[in-house]
Amino acid sequence: MNHLPAWLRELYPFTPQRFTTPSGAGMSYVDEGEGTEAVLMLHGNPTWSFYYRDLVKAIAPKKRCIVPDHIGMGLSEKPENYAYTLATRIDDIAALVESLGLTKVDLVVHDWGGAIGFGFAQRRPDLIGRITILNTAAFTSIHLPRRIALCKFGGVGPALVRGVNAFAWPATWMAMSRRALSNDENRGYLYPYDSWANRVAVSAFVQDIPMRPSHPTWPTLQIVEDGIAKFRDRDVLILWGGRDFCFNDQFFKEWETRLPQAKTMYLEDAGHYVLEDARGDAIPRICEHLLQDKRTV
Repeated sequence: MNHLPAWLRELYPFTPQRFTTPSGAGMSYVDEGEGTEAVLMLHGNPTWSFYYRDLVKAIAPKKRCIVPDHIGMGLSEKPENYAYTLATRIDDIAALVESLGLTKVDLVVHDWGGAIGFGFAQRRPDLIGRITILNTAAFTSIHLPRRIALCKFGGVGPALVRGVNAFAWPATWMAMSRRALSNDENRGYLYPYDSWANRVAVSAFVQDIPMRPSHPTWPTLQIVEDGIAKFRDRDVLILWGGRDFCFNDQFFKEWETRLPQAKTMYLEDAGHYVLEDARGDAIPRICEHLLQDKRTV
């Protein structure tokens, strides 16, 4: 924690812990609060645990929060040679949860965190309590914005994503709608991704998006998709930003179909970084969902 600059510690006042994944990489994670029941918050690409900082501050006084940085992201180790695949990321999260001895896990998922989180959940449905879904997917789709498709293309994609930061940097403004990030918020999102080497997983996440059955990750995502139905008996909140350039209303409607019992909060003017863009609406609603007395459910 001491190595973080003062301006970042002001926004992200946590002391990250360290876990070694089954593949031998060092994973950084936030662990705030107490108890064997916890809220597990999973980020996507190109964010990191920084995305959940204000939600952790709101929830941790009442319930433990576990917020990992996926390998290659945030403050975690960024090895050049690592199996940056959905299957490996699910393995990493499953191993982390097991190491912590958690007896109940509420999920909050965003972006690629949806596929990772539901991948973990379908393996251990006995652990899963309440679920919060934030502009994400955990099912196969052939919808991909042209901007992201370009970042997947041959040698051009890595050159753009790793060479000129043409994924993490544009997201700082494309993923916002209601407001602009402050200077320090912007710096916070980009802090871990300041070089070609440190953007290895930002690029790998994009390359791992399966757009056809021949992609190596398609079968894994299909298993995750098939497992969603296991959670039709859970208390689910879908909180969605309506101005998402990637996860548009098609994905929102798909979630409503797959989890028809879910409560929804649709914020028409919020962007992809819905928790950041609409924090005044989003955080109180998520807290209400996760912290409500079970006797009132």
